Amino acid sequence: MKNKLSKNTASQQARVLAYLRIKPLTTLAARTELDVMHPSGRVQELKEQGHNIITHWQTVDTGQSSHRVASYVLLSGGAHG
Repeated sequence: MKNKLSKNTASQQARVLAYLRIKPLTTLAARTELDVMHPSGRVQELKEQGHNIITHWQTVDTGQSSHRVASYVLLSGGAHG
């Protein structure tokens, strides 16, 4: 049985931030690994809280077609390090 992850905004923000503290996060990974369906919204909210997150754009091949997706990177010096 799959874990039920909380859908509330604060929980999603926490999952995104924890992931970013380890490595960059793509839109696709946020959706599939973190169950965050609107990662750009969660990242924008984290930026508004003072986290220093930048966005890189990349093209990925999904096997069906190519898509331009965001890759988010947490830099030091933000609200919490």
